[in-house]
Amino acid sequence: MRKAFIIGAGPAGLTAAYELLKQTSDIEVTVFEESQHMGGISKTVNYKGNRMDMGGHRFFSKVPEVNEWWENMLPMQGSPSYDDIKLDRTQAWKAGGPDPEKEDRVMLKRNRVSRIFFEQKFYDYPIQLKPELFLNMGFVNTLKVGFSYLFSLIHKRKENSLEDFYINRFGKKLYSMFFEHYTENLWGRHPSEIDPSWGAQRVKGLSIIAILKDVFGKMLPGKENRHVETSLIESFSYPKLGPGQLWDVTAAEVEKMGGRILKNCKVVSFEKNADNHITSLTYEHDGQQIKAEADIFISSMPLKDLVGGMNDVPAKEASIAAGLPYRDYRTLGVLIPRLNLKNKTKIKTISNIVPDNWVYVHDRSVTMGRFQIYNNWSPYMVTDLEHTVWIGLEYFCNEGDDFWNMTDEEFTKLGIREMVQMGLIDKEEDVIDTHAESVKKAYPAYFDTYEEIDTLIAYLNTIDNLYCVGRNGQHRYNNIDHSMCTSFEVVHNIVNGIADRSNIWSVNTEKEYHESK
Repeated sequence: MRKAFIIGAGPAGLTAAYELLKQTSDIEVTVFEESQHMGGISKTVNYKGNRMDMGGHRFFSKVPEVNEWWENMLPMQGSPSYDDIKLDRTQAWKAGGPDPEKEDRVMLKRNRVSRIFFEQKFYDYPIQLKPELFLNMGFVNTLKVGFSYLFSLIHKRKENSLEDFYINRFGKKLYSMFFEHYTENLWGRHPSEIDPSWGAQRVKGLSIIAILKDVFGKMLPGKENRHVETSLIESFSYPKLGPGQLWDVTAAEVEKMGGRILKNCKVVSFEKNADNHITSLTYEHDGQQIKAEADIFISSMPLKDLVGGMNDVPAKEASIAAGLPYRDYRTLGVLIPRLNLKNKTKIKTISNIVPDNWVYVHDRSVTMGRFQIYNNWSPYMVTDLEHTVWIGLEYFCNEGDDFWNMTDEEFTKLGIREMVQMGLIDKEEDVIDTHAESVKKAYPAYFDTYEEIDTLIAYLNTIDNLYCVGRNGQHRYNNIDHSMCTSFEVVHNIVNGIADRSNIWSVNTEKEYHESK
């Protein structure tokens, strides 16, 4: 029987494991996970019964196979009524929180609401042509935005950078207001230094024209069947206990089917023979290094670490891999009795808090990048839903920099201070509790040696028993469905004996955009 080693128990790794076991009977599957959690950056952190979604993950896809897969793992429940939620809380949320084994394994239907915080005002995101927009911007700025956009239509830039990409679609004025600072905060680089392919993958069809089409499309007959750019979706699915619930269920299914999942096992190196064929890997567990042999290797680990752990890699390709950049982040969970934001929408929420899933912070007076309101992702993410608000403050940084090296106490003080400065709370003493988390290599970045990544991919494709999947496995800013699709393609190739890798690397390069985050 052949052996398949899968590195990483995130969406791509667990999807590959499940599909291999489902579609074959002659392959023994082992998954190596560096941490003790399933889901990678899609895990759910449970802190005293309050749950944190690391990064925020919307489950929405235009790929039928992905939607069917999710439905198989977590059936759709729909939107629970407020009476049902309160009943559930009485029955399930006792001291210490619910028992995940007894909690319903379902997907909820959630409203998608996101806004931008800019100059102490809130704007819809994506931008909506509503009276509030023009009132917030003021007459002069509205004129500047309009003329700037018209200018961009007439004078198209050659898209050499992400800055060019945004200006072509929104005009220079709107770009400077809503994209320039946030993008630089996110990546630590100005948009003029970033490859435009990042925008092509994450924004794709979104533009002023797309927003106008969406506005008028809602007014026409048959609006329910109209084409909608993914960035303009108004609802999405979401696991009742956060994204990690889906991957905990998937991991349990993998083990039921005979697969092994080795937790706290960090893969550190690979051994290739003279034929450029991987024969074994070495992993660390409990301070020991253990070597194991297999026939197939499916990797969702960062390309930098994958190639850095291989023997006999040509200097050119080794240099490209070593120079691939990443962006890390820190999240501060903050429990408060209330949030100083008025709900001016028509969407009903418990305790009448604002309905946002997350808010993008474009205010240049703070370093915060975004904040999530976990109550609105799922009402089951918060222990005392009616009397507390559980939010997550997100800060982007690089592993090893001053921000990353802050103590949790320093990080907590900064986050709370900026909450007061932004008017989210009145005073620091309003905070009930906090919890800090740090995430490495959350965002593969599109600068430095990324421009030469095709050379690296060509080399990796010469290793006949290696398959690269997922966000970090391909150094591509994939969403959950993208990551899963790379694994679908890998398993298809393995089952059918297909050597060509082009179908695997072509996922998320098509024009249509699929979103799960």
